[in-house]
Amino acid sequence: MPIRAVLWDVDDTIFDYSGADRIGMRHHLDSEGMPAGYESVDQALDAWREITDVHWARFADGETDFQGQRRDRVRSFLGTALSDADADDWFSRHAGHYEAAWSLFPDTVPVLDVLADDYRHAVLSNSSIHNQDRKLRVLGVRDRFEAVVCAVELGVSKPEPGAFHAACDAIGLAPQEVAYVGDHPDIDARGAVAAGLAGIWLDRTGLGGRPELTRITGLGELPGLLRGDTRFGAPDTFR
Repeated sequence: MPIRAVLWDVDDTIFDYSGADRIGMRHHLDSEGMPAGYESVDQALDAWREITDVHWARFADGETDFQGQRRDRVRSFLGTALSDADADDWFSRHAGHYEAAWSLFPDTVPVLDVLADDYRHAVLSNSSIHNQDRKLRVLGVRDRFEAVVCAVELGVSKPEPGAFHAACDAIGLAPQEVAYVGDHPDIDARGAVAAGLAGIWLDRTGLGGRPELTRITGLGELPGLLRGDTRFGAPDTFR
């Protein structure tokens, strides 16, 4: 079957989550002061990202809920047994700085423009609809997507096939008619392939490897890949 729609991840795919998170946390630490145990701002920023990855994985595995992973990130980062309310307040102050740094990647809108007439578009995210719908509206691209499907509301997250199938159901297409684009090789690309979609790994940092996956290093490569058809079996130049 030809590809008729593109499902998109959001964070670090069309939206520069890592950049906004790092800039926002730097400004937050300027306001709050450096937590004990960190020798530099860069060390603290690296630790925040590592802690985020750990607790986000716990959330994706169903070990905690969305708000719980936020609170646990704060407690782990500060090394303090904060109450829920205090952890929420700290994270809320951080979120203000983080949101001030929100931006799309420069290639996002040009590629959405190029693909607009030939493919349908929707979002599948492991976040919540509250966060992602609002984010897409603030960034000015919510109207580009027919549906925004999120793990928190679904009760199942990528890379589980049920998450991908729910997003396909939301736009009324079979998995074989849908391509999924995301920045994580396993959660996004491999998960999509296992669910019957055409999975595309957006490797913006040029990590490489994983020859079994279809890989692009920027969204500018996506139109040619999609229009090459053949379920991506031919264009080795995109690996």
